[in-house]
Amino acid sequence: MRVLKATLIFIGLIQVVLGIIMIALPNGFATASGFAEAPPWVNWLLAMFGARALGFGVGMFAASRNPVKHRSWIQAMVGVQAIDWVATLAYLGAGAVTLAQVSTAAFLPVVFLVVLGRYLFGSDRGSLATTSSNPGF
Repeated sequence: MRVLKATLIFIGLIQVVLGIIMIALPNGFATASGFAEAPPWVNWLLAMFGARALGFGVGMFAASRNPVKHRSWIQAMVGVQAIDWVATLAYLGAGAVTLAQVSTAAFLPVVFLVVLGRYLFGSDRGSLATTSSNPGF
């Protein structure tokens, strides 16, 4: 359970940091990532994403304190990470973004999916699948 809790805290930190950056410095993030200047309305989308990232960060911190009670947060993050990874691969494959631009989004979702999935769906001791009577969604 220690690995799960540490992973949830790490994901939470990433979400909070990205959320703050997306809200406070959307152009700075885009520039640092090597993207061309986008129309001003893109900053609105980034701010909307930033708010959601902050919320997920708080959810990951709550889940790290009591993974069984907050299992639905973990399930939701599994969905987010799966979509993130598929979208990253699709945009990489289409040539819309480069590996340098997507950075850790090319591999961290897989790491998170493996760790979170092990505890959600695994049958090993400490698994949320065997310790929770909550069916989730």
